[in-house]
Amino acid sequence: MASIEEKVEKLLKNKIEALGYDLYDVEYAKEGSSYFLRIYIDKSDGINLDDCEKVNNEITDDLDNADYIKEQYFLEISSPGVERILRKDKHLEQNIGKEIHVKLFKKDENSKKEYQGILKNFNEQTVTLENEIQLQRKNIAQIKTVYNWE
Repeated sequence: MASIEEKVEKLLKNKIEALGYDLYDVEYAKEGSSYFLRIYIDKSDGINLDDCEKVNNEITDDLDNADYIKEQYFLEISSPGVERILRKDKHLEQNIGKEIHVKLFKKDENSKKEYQGILKNFNEQTVTLENEIQLQRKNIAQIKTVYNWE
């Protein structure tokens, strides 16, 4: 059975693209006692508050009518940001050759919980960084891009 995130992405992808945006990701999460549905949108010249409002106004009825989420939730529309979380293979593919930061669930055999380096390759089981550092995907808590703020 498809997850709520997958159902919402399938429901909204074409509509969001017709508005001129890319649907970067969908996240459904419980934080404390509250549920959040986060829709991340993108476009080549960036996202502003008006873009988020436009998408929000266009998709709210679709989400209500689909009724995928039974709990009360907060809907958030936003940019994926400068340092983007890479949750999907398409995100990893777009960032091969770029610097990423990887957090593991727990320290590995090298007593490290975090790695930063150039993404060289990935497959279903592993993510490979420069210097042939190979990390098991099942052990990865988060991968995100690195932006040089200098």
